[in-house]
Amino acid sequence: MLKRIFSNSWDDFSILSRLLKENFRAYAAKYAVAMALMLLVAGSTGFSAWMMKDLINKVFIDRDPDMMYLICSSVAVVYIAKGFASYGQEVLLSRIGNSIVASTQKKIYRAILSRNIDFFQEVGSSDLITRITFNAQAASSALNLIATSLGRDLFTVASLLYVMLAQDALLTLIALIGVPFLFLGVTRLLKQMRKLFGSEVKSMASIVAAMQDTFHGIRVIRSFRLEEMMLKRMDSAIGAVERLSNKMSAVQAGTMPIIDTMGGIAVASVIFYGGWQVIYNGATPGEFFAFITALLMLTDPARRLARLHLSLAGASVGIKMLYDLIDQAPESPDHSEAVPLSLKDGTIALHSVSFGYRPEDPVLHDATLVVEGGKITALVGVSGSGKSTIFNLCLRFWTPQSGEIRIDDQPLADMTLDSLHKSIALVSQDVFLFDGTIAENIRMGRPDASMDDIIEAAKSAAAHDFILTFPQGYDTNIGEFGGRLSGGQRQRLSIARAFLKNAPILFLDEPTSALDAESDALIQEALKRLMKGRTTLMIAHRLASIAYADRIYVMEKGRVIESGAHDQLLQAKGKYAHLFELQFNV
Repeated sequence: MLKRIFSNSWDDFSILSRLLKENFRAYAAKYAVAMALMLLVAGSTGFSAWMMKDLINKVFIDRDPDMMYLICSSVAVVYIAKGFASYGQEVLLSRIGNSIVASTQKKIYRAILSRNIDFFQEVGSSDLITRITFNAQAASSALNLIATSLGRDLFTVASLLYVMLAQDALLTLIALIGVPFLFLGVTRLLKQMRKLFGSEVKSMASIVAAMQDTFHGIRVIRSFRLEEMMLKRMDSAIGAVERLSNKMSAVQAGTMPIIDTMGGIAVASVIFYGGWQVIYNGATPGEFFAFITALLMLTDPARRLARLHLSLAGASVGIKMLYDLIDQAPESPDHSEAVPLSLKDGTIALHSVSFGYRPEDPVLHDATLVVEGGKITALVGVSGSGKSTIFNLCLRFWTPQSGEIRIDDQPLADMTLDSLHKSIALVSQDVFLFDGTIAENIRMGRPDASMDDIIEAAKSAAAHDFILTFPQGYDTNIGEFGGRLSGGQRQRLSIARAFLKNAPILFLDEPTSALDAESDALIQEALKRLMKGRTTLMIAHRLASIAYADRIYVMEKGRVIESGAHDQLLQAKGKYAHLFELQFNV
């Protein structure tokens, strides 16, 4: 019966079973204590109904003072115990829930970090943020719903049913005759509820996406006067969530008429039958009032139990999305026989490499080139010629469809990814800085670095002087994405990070683009110090910045069409000479 109620195309029952298996054991002891406290609460509720018999018969009819004192003191003791038990179980369940949310969020984030680069291009950040917040909370909510429903509501219903059966079994049967119709009516609401919960998650992701675009693109929004457009977009997303929330409320509230109708019929039937027994068959009023009290007290926990599967159906949508992400996390990026990179001079060689981000749309065609160890190699060409793709392949963000990449004659695919990335430092035109202090961002190059090491790296990157102009120096918080720094300052921190990493291989992706002349000069000098003695592969559109390169490869439409030193390529009067003439009007 339960499996039929909880099942749908996503198999809610198996999802909830998996959630229980993975989490319940870790919190079994705390759940056991919470259950014991909830059992005490349930027993107190049952006792409240049970005492009505003696209260009516002994106190109000027989007028027994001793019984009055006994009942009053018993009620006081029971309700004091119930209050402390309620407090204890509430605190315990809250702590368990918070712990589950925290551990689930860590698990989701670990799964996200283990994914390949293409995952982050396919999945929107707003979707991931929604999963790490909404889905983790859904897991905690589902477990606590099950615990409270079993420990509080189910035990309370059981204790009250015992009171009712002890008073009159036939009357109990009359009171419960509408229960099958209640479950049938509520179950019909499940399908609609699941659809609404799934749509709500997507709409929440739309709100997060609009907020992200606002924070990251506020300068564009201001300069292009896009405020009205963004307001309409946000209004639309919020309106969608509001409409869905209203529909969900209506569906959830749809259980109320069913429950109240069935409850009203049951109470009316019980009053009629109980009154008949008291009036015509000599039953005592105490038995009847004990029964009717138990029945009325049964209403709230029964209502919560009746709506339990509606709430769990909603939570299961978030849990399903959680497991979709965790279960698809890839295995180790290294194959079983991968070995650490053993560097000699750091020579990188591409042999007939072809690659496309989509197989039907290749970006590289049979590319062959050599980046000699300890020397500077540059890639030039118009946008889309495949330069950045070579960087991505050398960093093993993607795997070539054909051909091979080697470092010191070791196949890239046969070395551990950790050793590869430890051997390469990257300085990009799109500098990414974390929301933190200057020192924390430089330390990303080597987490165990001392403050002296950080300062030395900053000096090498021509960053030390501008850092000291801030009142807090290296402890200055630079804001989200380094928003409180200029472009040149952000770039120098990126170079300082590379200095601190001190990797033998250096990748430079247009690090001086869009900088003013003064910043460009400072960064060029810092880069020359950084490149000294390292295997360097650099991308450049400004040809003046690579004139000193030992070898330059000219790329066009994913192919290497020329190579040589700066002077050789100018004398050849080919594509490189043409690009040089365009830039310098010679």
